[in-house]
Amino acid sequence: MNKKRKLLPWLYCTPAVILIGAIVVFPILYTGYISLTDMNLYHWFDFKVIGLKNYERALLKIDSGFLSALFTTIIWTVMNMVIQVGVAYLIALGLNVKGLKLSRFYKTLLMFPWAMPAYVSILLWRVGMFNTEFGLFNKVLAALGMPKAEFLSQNVPAFLSSMVLNLWMALPFMIMMIDGALQSIDQSYYESSKLDGAGPLKRNIYITIPALKPIMAPAVIMTTFTTFKQFDIIYLLTKQKGSLSGATLDTIITYAHENAFVSNNYGLSSAVSIIIFGFIILFSFFTNRGLKEEV
Repeated sequence: MNKKRKLLPWLYCTPAVILIGAIVVFPILYTGYISLTDMNLYHWFDFKVIGLKNYERALLKIDSGFLSALFTTIIWTVMNMVIQVGVAYLIALGLNVKGLKLSRFYKTLLMFPWAMPAYVSILLWRVGMFNTEFGLFNKVLAALGMPKAEFLSQNVPAFLSSMVLNLWMALPFMIMMIDGALQSIDQSYYESSKLDGAGPLKRNIYITIPALKPIMAPAVIMTTFTTFKQFDIIYLLTKQKGSLSGATLDTIITYAHENAFVSNNYGLSSAVSIIIFGFIILFSFFTNRGLKEEV
């Protein structure tokens, strides 16, 4: 009887375990297997196992493009997250100033970039903002008597333009999270600090930021993962077929995509995907460990 009771929960979980295995575990294992082969367009069925050569090419071959893509991805993630959290914090503080009229209206407006489909937003910015001839930014520059700028034709301007668009799309979520966290802080802390003579800066440093940390940490971690894996912005702005801008900017996700669907080197692309998966697992492990230590 006791043995049946122990087996019964596993029996109930079996359909879910099979589903998770088919949808999550099997694709990861199969990608890992393909990463050890020379599968490509010319060796679709007769590919051979070549061991760790794809990993060696990605990590040790300087001209493979992976290391530069990885460096770009790290810079992309760090810059976006630092600016995003800092700007969102300042805006959220402004939205919570006592006596601010129409604060709910402002918060509703801020949700529009986040609520719009990403594909539509990116294409609108590419044509309506960054276009050399018809874009709003170049029209403003022309009205000021300045030469037109090529926002997407070179790597540095394309990187900065992509970052501006990413911030525009991602800031509303972070503002919303910080705004909710700010409203959950007990106002008695601020009243006591005022009686003790603490100014706005000290109240932010010693009350607001410590109170926000446990609430904001999961949102920041989740957004960091999303930013690290960002694909659509850089691809649609600079690399979409039929609208190549001239920039050769690559993150590890666009690098993996190009090897899979442009160069048709599925073995190398799978190896890059497994490396990305490993980075995310390691980052998740250290962040979760840090959160447990804080708790």
